[in-house]
Amino acid sequence: MQAATGITEPDYGVVFDDMVLENGCEIPWERYTHPRIEVELAFKLNADLNGPGCTIFDVLSATEYVVPALEILDSHIELKGRTIVDTISDNAAMGAMVVGGNPIKPDSVDLRWIGALLYRNQTVEETGLAAGVLNHPASGVHWLANKLARHGSGLKAGDLVLAGSFTRPVHVQKGDTFLADYGPLGTITCTFA
Repeated sequence: MQAATGITEPDYGVVFDDMVLENGCEIPWERYTHPRIEVELAFKLNADLNGPGCTIFDVLSATEYVVPALEILDSHIELKGRTIVDTISDNAAMGAMVVGGNPIKPDSVDLRWIGALLYRNQTVEETGLAAGVLNHPASGVHWLANKLARHGSGLKAGDLVLAGSFTRPVHVQKGDTFLADYGPLGTITCTFA
């Protein structure tokens, strides 16, 4: 994802309750400015995570379950020439997230090897492995906990945290249907009407 955007560090934003959508949802295309979609994993925390010094092992210990998710990006700024400051001020282009598939315990599988096929209208557009997120998807979560510590904040039990995309973003057109196949972790679908 960093290679696709030309930004050399992760970014972050806030996910509000009304941004979490259910599997199989129909989404009004007009709700978004420049919609794109990414393949991710979401971590549901059952304990607080605070930095500095938060590690990948702290994340795994504080995670109730990991679940497939699609992030719907909605940039409000010009994509060309943007910086990390631009993306953070744009709430990391967070539009919404669709959660589905089968939740798993973080120690039940090597999370790095979770893969997904992203279909748009029955055509594979992207594939990837979760190791594409800083070598392990939990790395994105501990990075965030440590980054938030610099601002006197942290992650809380009950938070659902997107770990980062392991595919490039795919542009969305009105009428597109997306299906992300995570193999044993199930599928997520959504349609932009």
